[in-house]
Amino acid sequence: MRALICSTLDGIDALTVGELPDPELTAGSARVRIEAAGVNFPDLLVTRGLYQDQPQLPFAPGMEMAGTVVETADDVTSVAAGDRVFGFLPHGGFAEQTVAPAGALYPMPHSMSFETAAALPIAYGTGYHALVDRGRLASGDTLVVLGAAGGVGMAAVQIGVAVGAKVVGAVSSEAKGRAVASAGATEVIRYDQEALRDGLRRFAPDGVDVVYDPVGGDMTEAAFRSLAWEGRHLVIGFAAGSIPALPVNLALLKGASLVGVFWGRFATIDPAANRANFVSLTRMWEERRIDPVVSDPYPLDDAVEAMHLLAGRAAIGKLIVRP
Repeated sequence: MRALICSTLDGIDALTVGELPDPELTAGSARVRIEAAGVNFPDLLVTRGLYQDQPQLPFAPGMEMAGTVVETADDVTSVAAGDRVFGFLPHGGFAEQTVAPAGALYPMPHSMSFETAAALPIAYGTGYHALVDRGRLASGDTLVVLGAAGGVGMAAVQIGVAVGAKVVGAVSSEAKGRAVASAGATEVIRYDQEALRDGLRRFAPDGVDVVYDPVGGDMTEAAFRSLAWEGRHLVIGFAAGSIPALPVNLALLKGASLVGVFWGRFATIDPAANRANFVSLTRMWEERRIDPVVSDPYPLDDAVEAMHLLAGRAAIGKLIVRP
């Protein structure tokens, strides 16, 4: 099968398009012809050996996909050949096919495109688990989304709006601000033009209820200092490249919570709850309460270009590869 191949841990510029052996069908699994695959920050890390679950070389990056079931193992009853599905993978999305556990595949609504479905697993799975399960976001709460214009941030904006929160999106350009406002954000803060804390004081002088933080770096402390009493700061990731250190007395003074969100582990430990979350997300999409913002798909030969856009934080919405 054709694939984007990582043969050395030298980063995305060392990736090449070539052929890998077809994956073997095993008990409890299904073979899926991949029609679309999402690009995510962990895809950058895994090509440099910096991700917590490191595949054996050589491998294809790509941790989420949508496609059509080609065949199933004899013991599989939850999906069948011809089913349109999406799902989360340890790796292997940037390839023509994959073999995945049947329990990790979710049905697509008939009218949903493969590109839209490929945008759901990580960004929307993480966003829903973070905001609803971990952050207890409620209607009327004020939610701040850092890095709001990327695929992960845009998903959080849309889910926050769907829940009924007042959403503040933090972005670094005019184009990103327009995209976040179009996604339903009540307010947009341009942190390339003003300090994040100043913008948050202007919009929420009494503090914010929930911070969604996939960025890390210098913005984390500024956002945490902007929490209201009993606020929740959700730690999603560190796209800025550095892991911040917080003065823990801030949590004491605000009665605030620093809440870790590891969606991948949650999905493994409690697959039934994760599946229920995707049922809710699919219903939200059918009701047009969420709608992933997806770029024009990149062919497999241009997948590295898409990964560079993500690495440079230049992407608006979700980047998709069509293997």
